[in-house]
Amino acid sequence: MDIGLILKVAGVGILVSVASQILAKSGRDEQSMLVTIAGIVVVLIMLVQEIDRLFELVCSVFGF
Repeated sequence: MDIGLILKVAGVGILVSVASQILAKSGRDEQSMLVTIAGIVVVLIMLVQEIDRLFELVCSVFGF
């Protein structure tokens, strides 16, 4: 794992935060919540892919 994953998660977090704040200030609270949930889902998908790669590496090291 490199620092790229951390930067991607931080970038998504910043974008989601800005978009959510803009939508909340303009009175679109429902869209703001949907943007927040979509951001969480995107980050979780990225993390699941990395965890999958970790499990594959562990299995190859121990010969499973």
